[in-house]
Amino acid sequence: MMLGAMPCAMAQYAALPYPNAATPEPIDLGETKSLSGGAAPMSVTIALALPNIGEAETLLKSLNTPGDPQFHKYLSADQFAARFAPTNAEVAKVIASLAKYGLTAERTSATTLKATGLPANVERAFGVTLHSYEVLGHGNVTAYRYHAPLSRATIPAEISASVAAVAGLDSRPSFRPRLTAAPRAAVKPPLKAPSTTSGNPFGELTVSDFAKSYDVQPLYSRGVSGSGRTLGIMTFASFTPSDAYTYWSAVGLNVRKDRIKIVNVDGGPGAPSDDSGSDETTLDVEQSGGIAPGAKIIVYQGPNTNQAFLDVFAAAIDSDQAESLSISWGSWEWFDNLENSPVTDPSGRTVGLTQAVHQLLVRAAIQGQSVFAAAGDGGAYDANDSLGCYGPYSPKVPTSCSLVLSVDYPASDTAITAGGGTTLPGLQSYCLNSACTPPYYDVYIARERVWGWDYLDGLCEALGYGSDTVGCGIFGVGGGGGVSVLFPKPDYQYGIDGVQLSQPHQVYIAGEYYLENYGVGIFYKLPSYYAGRNVPDISFNADPDTGYSIYYTSSASGFEVETFIGGTSFVAPQLNGVTALLGQYLHAGPGIGLLNYALYGVAAGGQGYQGHSAPLHAIAYGDNWFYHGSNGYNPGAGLGTLDVFNFAQALRDE
Repeated sequence: MMLGAMPCAMAQYAALPYPNAATPEPIDLGETKSLSGGAAPMSVTIALALPNIGEAETLLKSLNTPGDPQFHKYLSADQFAARFAPTNAEVAKVIASLAKYGLTAERTSATTLKATGLPANVERAFGVTLHSYEVLGHGNVTAYRYHAPLSRATIPAEISASVAAVAGLDSRPSFRPRLTAAPRAAVKPPLKAPSTTSGNPFGELTVSDFAKSYDVQPLYSRGVSGSGRTLGIMTFASFTPSDAYTYWSAVGLNVRKDRIKIVNVDGGPGAPSDDSGSDETTLDVEQSGGIAPGAKIIVYQGPNTNQAFLDVFAAAIDSDQAESLSISWGSWEWFDNLENSPVTDPSGRTVGLTQAVHQLLVRAAIQGQSVFAAAGDGGAYDANDSLGCYGPYSPKVPTSCSLVLSVDYPASDTAITAGGGTTLPGLQSYCLNSACTPPYYDVYIARERVWGWDYLDGLCEALGYGSDTVGCGIFGVGGGGGVSVLFPKPDYQYGIDGVQLSQPHQVYIAGEYYLENYGVGIFYKLPSYYAGRNVPDISFNADPDTGYSIYYTSSASGFEVETFIGGTSFVAPQLNGVTALLGQYLHAGPGIGLLNYALYGVAAGGQGYQGHSAPLHAIAYGDNWFYHGSNGYNPGAGLGTLDVFNFAQALRDE
C-alpha cells in the first residue's frame, strides 16, 4: 500500500460524496427535462450584485485602519443591508423578469434569491441545456445523480447588471475536506485517556496541547473561555453531536450541553457518512469548541454543491449570529473561477461563484465577523491534490495531468484569513514492515517547519520506493500555499517582504477523464508574474505525523478514536476558536473583523517577531515542495505561527 493511501470505509447513505481520483466517470443519462425528474421543480440561487461594491471595499479598509474615524465601527446586518444591498425595487425587477420564464423567486437573504421552476423553464431563462448524469457505486459508495449544463449560461439582458452569479445549474459534488491522515505507518503509541497536564504524544494531540504550543494558557488563566461569543462552522457533511461532547469531556472540559445549534441549508447534507466527509465536520466542531469551551456553536451545513456553498455563506453571514466563522472545504481556485457555475451576461462580463462569495465575505468583515479557511493540504500544487494526479501529462493517458503551482479556494479570497500548516519539532517513528515490529525508521525534526512531506524522502527509500515520491505517496502533501492568479494582492500585503508574484510557465493540461468527471476544461495557461494574493496568512501545526486525535462515529465501524489526523482543516477551526477567545478578552462587541489587517499590521510594525512578547513566530525551515520557510512572510507558512496571548496583547494596544 502506498504511503497516504489509507483505507477508507464508505457508507450507504444519501449524502453526497466528495470527489477523488477513484470516482468513476459519470454516465450521461440525457436531457434532464426529458427524464422522469423533468416534471419535478428544481431551484437555483441568484446572487445579487452589490451596487456599490467599491464603496464597501473602501469601508472595509477604513474599518481596519487605526486612526481612521471608521476604525472598528462595524455595521449590523440591517445597517449593511440598508446601505449596500440591492433595493426592494431592484429585487422586484429581477423577480418579475424570472417570472416571464415561469420561475418563482423569493428573497432568501439581503443579497440572494431562490428561483424555482421546471428544468425546461430554467433552461429557457439562462440559455442552457441541462443533462442528468449518474456516477455508479464504487467501493462502499452508493451511486448518485446530478445535473449540469452543456455550456455556460447567459443572464437575461434586462437583469444582467443586477446579478453576480447563478448557482445550482450544476449540482455535482465540488468541494473536498482539507484533512489528511498520516502516511502509512507512523508508529502509534498505546492509546490512552488524553492528558490535560503532561501533554500527549504526536498523533494523539488535543486542544490542550494546542493551547500549550501556541500560548493560549494565559488567556484561560484570566478566565477567558469564549463566553458570550458564538462561533460558526460552515460545512457540507453532517456529524454526530455526541462525538464532540464526548471529546470535550475526555479532555477535561466542562461545557454547556446545549451549546451546539444546527442550521440545515438547502435541506441539509443528509445523514452522517464517511464518504461525504463527516469526520471533517466533527473535527471542526471539536477543535473550535474545545479551544473556546465557553462559546456557543452554530453549524451551518448543506449538501456538497456549489449552490449550497453559496447558500451556506449567505445564511451564516446574513444572520450575523456568529462573530467568527470557519470553513475547511475547498478546491483549486481556477476550477471555481472558470467552471463552478459561471454565467456570462450579454456584455461578455463573466460573473460567478467566486465573485458572489467575495461580496459576502466583504459583508462579513464590515459586520465585524472574522472568517477563516483551510489553505489546503496539497503543498504548492493544489490543483494536482484536488485531481489526485501529479503528472506528467500524456495525450495518450486520459487520467494524466501536468504539474502546476496553484492555491486553494476560498482561502485565496482577499477577504478571508487563510490557515496554513507546519510540522512540530520532535521525534517521529515509522514502521518498516507490515507487522510494525522493530527496527523503526526515525525522523527527527529539530525546529518547527513548513509542513511538507519531502522530509520523508529517506523513509521512502527505506521502504523500497527509491526516489519515487509519487509512488510512495508523499509528493505534494503539505501546507497549501502560493500565489493566487484569481485574486489580486490585497492592500494589507503591500510592503511585506517575502510576498511573491506568480511563477511563469504554469500550464494546466489534463486528460479527458477530468473534463468528463470534474466538468473542468483540459487546458489553461495561467498568468505569469501576476501580483496576486499570497496564501496562507498564518499557520499552526497541521502535519498528521505530529497530529491530532478526533472522536468520531464512523458510518462503517461505529464510534472510534482516530489518531494521526491532520491537515489545514485543523487550522481553520483552531483560528475560529482562538478568535472567540480574543473577542471575549478584548470586549470586542460585534467581533474583530477581518484578522488579516491586524496580522500584517504587527508584522509590518517591526515588533512582530522580536522579544518575549512577539505575537508572531517566523517559520524559517522546511518547505511545501516549492516555497521555503524564511524569517518573515513566505508562501509556505505565511507570517508564521501565532503566539495567541501576545497577539491578544497587541490587539489590546491598537
